[in-house]
Amino acid sequence: MATTGIGMIGAGWMAGQHVEELSRRDDVEVRGVADVDAEAAGSLAGRCGARVHDGWEELLDAGGIDAVWVCTPPAAHVEVALAAFDRGIPVYLEKPIARGLAEGRLIADAAVRSGAVCAVGYQWHSLDLLAQVGELLAGRTVGLVLGRNLGPTQVRPWFVSRAAGGGNIFERASHHFDLVRLLAGGVEAVTVATSSVPLGGRPPGEGDIEDALCVVLHLCSGAMATVVVAWLRDGMPGSYGMEIVADGVSLTLELDPGFVLHGVLDGTPVRRVAAAPALRASIESFLAAVRAGDPALVVCTPADALRTLAVAAAAEAALASGATELVGDVTGDGSRDR
Repeated sequence: MATTGIGMIGAGWMAGQHVEELSRRDDVEVRGVADVDAEAAGSLAGRCGARVHDGWEELLDAGGIDAVWVCTPPAAHVEVALAAFDRGIPVYLEKPIARGLAEGRLIADAAVRSGAVCAVGYQWHSLDLLAQVGELLAGRTVGLVLGRNLGPTQVRPWFVSRAAGGGNIFERASHHFDLVRLLAGGVEAVTVATSSVPLGGRPPGEGDIEDALCVVLHLCSGAMATVVVAWLRDGMPGSYGMEIVADGVSLTLELDPGFVLHGVLDGTPVRRVAAAPALRASIESFLAAVRAGDPALVVCTPADALRTLAVAAAAEAALASGATELVGDVTGDGSRDR
């Protein structure tokens, strides 16, 4: 199999996670790295023997790049993604698809027009366990979902700025919004509550986002989901998972790092283990789509990620207003997320 040449735009923490996973493969080669922080770009490039580029435009035009990873802050996604599409270069775009709905629509529409392969990095979406959850729930309507995302994360200046990154709603809770939509259906409206008690997740005085919040999702089916996020200090254990309840079914999906599904179906115990970790599965599906030249083979398309972004945008509005906010229509047909 021919080696796929990879360009990495953005050299922060998440880009490092991707490089670590890509380095396990013998069918890809990271050939270029670009970042506004030259020191960070040099450090990441040194880990994989890649060339450092002065900017993302130079990287895209350098040649030998068969696919590009965009791991910039979300507010910087649009220009880079559109430029890659214009050049016919497939894009693995880290989540969320964009900082706002207007920018997200630009990316989703441009991906369709160009026909380029584009995957959005909601890695949990790639787990084979999700199809198994669907099989176990066949013929039943989910009544309740409880999501938890508790643990440390790396401090990044844009992450702790609500204006720049959207905070925990966009960066952490949206992973669970994506899974709720996939497993329990569309989201009609959103309510948010927050805690004012510091939990040590970020240095005092840095940023303007909450350390903990609870998002209630009112689903189109009449069911309810909650997503609780808590940013804890370094060294604290993480807890990432979902409880999924329907008539006669109670399932627990343990996420990072174990990826195990267990529970009870009509009195019978259930236990399944993921075939591969989420990040690895996500990368594998993207590369398969790139090699086939088929945008439909990616697990999370820009159009799907745009619907998840609409839920995050409604949650941000609910945080600001203190009221329940409707999820906006991103389809143009008035259907919202049904």
